[in-house]
Amino acid sequence: MSKRKKSSFYKLLEYAKPYKGKLYFVSFWAIFLAIITALRPFLLNFTIDNYLVETKKETNIIQQYFEGFMHYFFSGNDNATNLKTLVVIMFIALVLEAISQFYFTYLANWLGQDIIKDLRDKLYNHITSFKMKYFDNEPVGKLVTRSVSDIESIASIFSQGLFMIVSDVLKMIIVIVFMLVVNWKITGIVLLIMPLILIATNIFNRKMKVAFKEVRNEVANLNTFVQERLTGMKIVQLFNREKIELEKFKEINEKHNKAWLKNILYNSIFFPIADIISNISIGLVVYFGAIWIINGDTDTTIGQLVAFNMYITMLYNPLRQIADKFNVMQMGIVAADRVFEILDTEDNVQDKGCIKAIHFKGLIQLKEVRFSYIKNEEVLKGINLEVKPGETIAIVGSTGAGKSTIINLLNRFYEIDSGEITIDNQNIKSYTLESLRKQIAIVLQDVFLFSDSIYNNITLHNKEITRENVIAAAKKIGVHDFIMTLPGGYDYNVKERGVMLSSGQRQLIAFLRAYVSNPSILILDEATSSIDTHSEELIQKATETITQNRTSIVIAHRLATIVNASKIIVMDKGQIVEFGKHNELINKPNGYYKKLYDSQFAVEVE
Repeated sequence: MSKRKKSSFYKLLEYAKPYKGKLYFVSFWAIFLAIITALRPFLLNFTIDNYLVETKKETNIIQQYFEGFMHYFFSGNDNATNLKTLVVIMFIALVLEAISQFYFTYLANWLGQDIIKDLRDKLYNHITSFKMKYFDNEPVGKLVTRSVSDIESIASIFSQGLFMIVSDVLKMIIVIVFMLVVNWKITGIVLLIMPLILIATNIFNRKMKVAFKEVRNEVANLNTFVQERLTGMKIVQLFNREKIELEKFKEINEKHNKAWLKNILYNSIFFPIADIISNISIGLVVYFGAIWIINGDTDTTIGQLVAFNMYITMLYNPLRQIADKFNVMQMGIVAADRVFEILDTEDNVQDKGCIKAIHFKGLIQLKEVRFSYIKNEEVLKGINLEVKPGETIAIVGSTGAGKSTIINLLNRFYEIDSGEITIDNQNIKSYTLESLRKQIAIVLQDVFLFSDSIYNNITLHNKEITRENVIAAAKKIGVHDFIMTLPGGYDYNVKERGVMLSSGQRQLIAFLRAYVSNPSILILDEATSSIDTHSEELIQKATETITQNRTSIVIAHRLATIVNASKIIVMDKGQIVEFGKHNELINKPNGYYKKLYDSQFAVEVE
């Protein structure tokens, strides 16, 4: 196991510490199971040699004590009665073995599920704390694979791997001890054959290590491809790309198939080899044991040969299973490497602020702010901007000018390269991240709704916002009547991404969502660029209400949302090129805003 994998394995063990009680119980049942399993052949050996076949034999001191105890226990009874009693004892041992197997398996799986529950919670929490830049570079399908299938693979380390391997090793050790007690010569034959299966197991494990890594890579690629195509299905069908995408899918699926076939091939080779070695051991034991018995060797008995038949199966089956469980372990550790790669990624927003924002007056200042999504390619080039409390400003400019970037930085979705952003004369990093974002509400052009009711999409399960608050706000905006026309009203399920609503209706829900959160600062990021006239009228009515005595920033391409702004900021290529009121800017000869107005906004007027 490599250093990296050891590191991941030991990190996983840290998650077992809160469950020491279950870990002790699992250990107890593993030890008890190993002992009770090895006891049955020992009892069978005693039964055959003492009550079925008259045997003269030499016994070691442990056998002498055991047989002395058994004869004392059975003294006064005839052989038939003693035989029945021994059969009952062996049956009780079998029942105890089944009970211990149940508790061991159940507790091991329970412990594994508890551990991955904690790990999954931590992973999800860690992912949600990342900067937006991380999601710009990482496929969503990959993160879904890490959070779901990779986590389940990690669970198998505990439920089917580690504890099972420990249990099997204990069984093998105790079986070898019993074998040595019963007959050390026959045990020597078995142990001479064992290196063969150990070598085969070692080769098998090394091959499977590579195969499992390849499988996990192909699973991630497959998940990423499917997730992206399902999300963009409208584009796939709109541009008649079904056949093209199917061919791409077949190519990825073929690689996935080949990775698994390699896995299957190694399994198909190893297990028959293990069976052959096991059967060779049994054959050699029977052959040499029979010769010794025929030659009058009193150290070897028929009962021992029968017992060794069982012991060899008990010895080699766990060895076979250990190889298989090492595969499970290997797949789990590869998955753990991937999960811890994300957990070890320090790309989250540093929430070191100690000031809890209760309510902002709304003074926003950007001082020489520079920012780049890609190193050395600045999007904002020394921006200086001030928004006064209660003021409504509009930011306009061509695509890529840096308008939305300012909003992303204000919410700390990204961190600035240099400069300073303050709200109410405090650097935004001084505020706790939760309280900062709670005081800023954003309505985006591309509205995301969850597969849930309209009410839950508005409140986002915030218990502080009551249904009465939502209905009152909806009536104030003028959205209530539209919602009540839907089946179930506020309990209407909009399905995934809100597909049951039109783009204008989704925009209204998003606006209501922002309104009921009662923010100190409101941001409309092109929120009216894709809605119909009726919806826009409702938005305008709501905007007039919600922006009263509240700092507001409007990023828009439509004239109606700009002309009444306190100030218009005109941006181009990451810089502020003009600012002022609409009437001032429109009268500037050859001004950037005038050109923008003439090319885009004048069409609306016409």
